[in-house]
Amino acid sequence: MTAAATMTRQIRVLVVDDHPMLREGIMGLLTGCEDMEAVGEASDGREAVAKFTELMPDVTLMDVRMEGMNGVEAIAAIRALSPKAAILVLTTYAGDAAAVRALRAGASGYLLKNCVRTELIDAIRAVHAGRRIFCSDIAHALAEHALDEPLIEREIAILQLIGEGQSNKEIARTMKLSVDTIKASVKTIFEKLDVHDRTHAAMVAVRRGYIER
Repeated sequence: MTAAATMTRQIRVLVVDDHPMLREGIMGLLTGCEDMEAVGEASDGREAVAKFTELMPDVTLMDVRMEGMNGVEAIAAIRALSPKAAILVLTTYAGDAAAVRALRAGASGYLLKNCVRTELIDAIRAVHAGRRIFCSDIAHALAEHALDEPLIEREIAILQLIGEGQSNKEIARTMKLSVDTIKASVKTIFEKLDVHDRTHAAMVAVRRGYIER
C-alpha cells in the first residue's frame, strides 16, 4: 500500500461568521494544519445553510449572532438537512443560556473566540470524532446554572422589553396581556434570576445570553 493510500482524509471545514477578518484569520489557521481543509465560508445563517448544502463539510464553525438568520436558526436548519452534521459554535458570548439554545438546536460544541489560537484546532478534531467540546468558561457557566429553573419564552420576551426600558404597562400593551399578568411574570423572572430589580435582571439576562443588547 502506498503512502498516499494510507493518508487520512483531511477534515473539511466551513467557516461561518459575519466578520470578514475573523473568517480570513480562521481560514489561514486551518491552512497551516495538514489534516484540515477550509472548503468555504459564509457571512450569515442563510448563506451558511446554502454553503453546507453545496459543500457538505465535515465540520461547520458557526457564529451565533448574525443579521437575518442567526447561528442557532442556521444550526437547526443544517441539522434538519443532515442530522449527523458536526457544528462547532464559535462566539464571543459566554452565557449559559445562549450555549443551551445552541446545543438544543444541534451544536456539537461551544467555543469562545478568545480561545481560537489555543483550542480551535483540537476542538475541530474532537467534534469531527463525535465528541462534545466546551471551553472552560462555558463548562463552568453550564455547571453553575445546571439546576436553575430556566426562563420560558414569554419570560424571555418580557425580559427583552424590560431591557429596552419599558414599564409593566407598556409591556402589557406590547404583548397584549394584562398588567397583572406582567407583574406576576416579572416576579417569577426575578426569582429565577435571583435578582431584586429590573436593572439587575436585564444585566444578568444579557450576561447569561437570554437577551441581546
